[in-house]
Amino acid sequence: MIHHADNEARELDPTQLIFTATTWIVPILTAITLHEAAHAYSAWRLGDDTAFRLGRVTFNPIRHVDPFGTVIVPGLLLLTGAPFLFGWAKPVPVAVGRLGNPRRDMALVAFAGPLMNVGLAILSALLLRAVPLFPEAAAPWIVQTLYQSILLNLVLAIFNMLPLPPLDGSRILASLLPAGLARHYARLDRFGLLILIGIIFLLPMLGRQVGFDLNLFRWLVGVPLAWLTPFFLALAGGG
Repeated sequence: MIHHADNEARELDPTQLIFTATTWIVPILTAITLHEAAHAYSAWRLGDDTAFRLGRVTFNPIRHVDPFGTVIVPGLLLLTGAPFLFGWAKPVPVAVGRLGNPRRDMALVAFAGPLMNVGLAILSALLLRAVPLFPEAAAPWIVQTLYQSILLNLVLAIFNMLPLPPLDGSRILASLLPAGLARHYARLDRFGLLILIGIIFLLPMLGRQVGFDLNLFRWLVGVPLAWLTPFFLALAGGG
């Protein structure tokens, strides 16, 4: 998961830091863990009980949390005022051969994660309409948390739909490619993390050195996000 964080985390007093951190905790845990729960549930319903037997077909975040990727990394980035948040949950294991229709069903399993994030963004937008029902003192925290939930879930959905290994979009693309080409494409998985690091971090750094804008993340995620956000703000009653 990737998201650009506010610069508010820089040089905050302890009270502001606690407020900012807690408004991120719920959206991060919910977005990341329910994304994986959706993968697990869809795989189970489509014939593969691997995740079910491991206790991953649950909305309990403890079953999906990766201590390092879900807690330590985002926490350190937030506390140090990094310009982005980065994190991940434990990937859901899927035995493709156990699925009823492996090529089609693997695409459905992959799509379930981003779909869950879109659903969470919609739910967060609708809950914003209910803020007047809560105590006035709690309203600022609730509003900030829900707005960040919308933004975070949209970023996660868009990012994961990119056809780059090991993201969900690569699984969907592989299911659409001819079998031979799909096998070759699947071999890129072993380089997936390096590909993402190169696109997200190294290309922008190289671009700054040569005077070109090579921030593909801004174009591939930022542009769709800018297009979608007004619809969700309108759903929340703010547009």
